[in-house]
Amino acid sequence: MIHYTAMESAEAALERLCDPQAEVSAHYLIGADGTLWQLVQEAERAWHAGAGSWRGQGDVNSRSIGIELDNRGDHPFSEPQMTCLEALLHGVMRRWDIAPEGVIGHSDMAPGRKSDPGPRFDWARLALRGLAAPVGRGDAPEVVCAASFRDRAQVAGYTAEVDEAALLEAVRLRYRPGARGPLEVADFTVLG
Repeated sequence: MIHYTAMESAEAALERLCDPQAEVSAHYLIGADGTLWQLVQEAERAWHAGAGSWRGQGDVNSRSIGIELDNRGDHPFSEPQMTCLEALLHGVMRRWDIAPEGVIGHSDMAPGRKSDPGPRFDWARLALRGLAAPVGRGDAPEVVCAASFRDRAQVAGYTAEVDEAALLEAVRLRYRPGARGPLEVADFTVLG
């Protein structure tokens, strides 16, 4: 699971992630300069996900590897950081037999509660390298309605119990970050 730190520096994030009083942790932190820190062993539980679900599974902390990226969420992720993330994801996916569809953002499993890694994160880049699910090429629905959108989103993995607005925002953060306005056909087709 990919996050952004929303802090001023990697050092500040490192301090917080290593502070037992903060009750938050992650397996990895990647600085904007590409520096990689491993904070928790991959087989151990880290406290990075919180409430939510993905593919019908709750307790995401127990079944995921958290990767924090040094970014406030308001600017693009740096080239050294993305290069490091790609190498890390390649190894993690191989070691744990994770398919590209299993690489998610915090906003995917916690719609309405979390927005990281945010609209500036380059999901398309990861998808081109086989490190994240690509944008779908699904059929257009006969009727554009919230119930059929929820059905399609659940098949794609979005199973957290949230309202329609939060669900639409989460799907758009991942697949259509510039989209605004009411539900439309393109919101269905990106899910495949």
